[in-house]
Amino acid sequence: MTTTDSPLLLIVDDSKMSRMMISRIVANLRPDWRIAEAANSADALAAIEREAPHYVSMDVNMPGMSGLEAAGRIRLHNPEIKIALCTANIQDAVRQAAESAGVKFAAKPITPDSIARMVELFEE
Repeated sequence: MTTTDSPLLLIVDDSKMSRMMISRIVANLRPDWRIAEAANSADALAAIEREAPHYVSMDVNMPGMSGLEAAGRIRLHNPEIKIALCTANIQDAVRQAAESAGVKFAAKPITPDSIARMVELFEE
């Protein structure tokens, strides 16, 4: 398997610490996965234009475009990409919006267990 054959995960979060934590945990769980990062929704959409990832971990509350809006745009143009909202915003409205958009939901805080569940959601 070449590196370009390896699954690509795009981590989208305005918190550098959150991106680093998710990246480290995923790298331990799936060492063959490639990992890219984006600090906001606009950067994520641009990254997807360059190379569509297999999976996207998306924060909801970010400056500019929300993660929910970005997930909707990704779904519209790349329905094959599996998306999980990784957020501390666990309001029912957010869960329902994610579900209706065909997006999975993984609650923060970021822990090895919560990220393992997110990876499992991707692989379902």
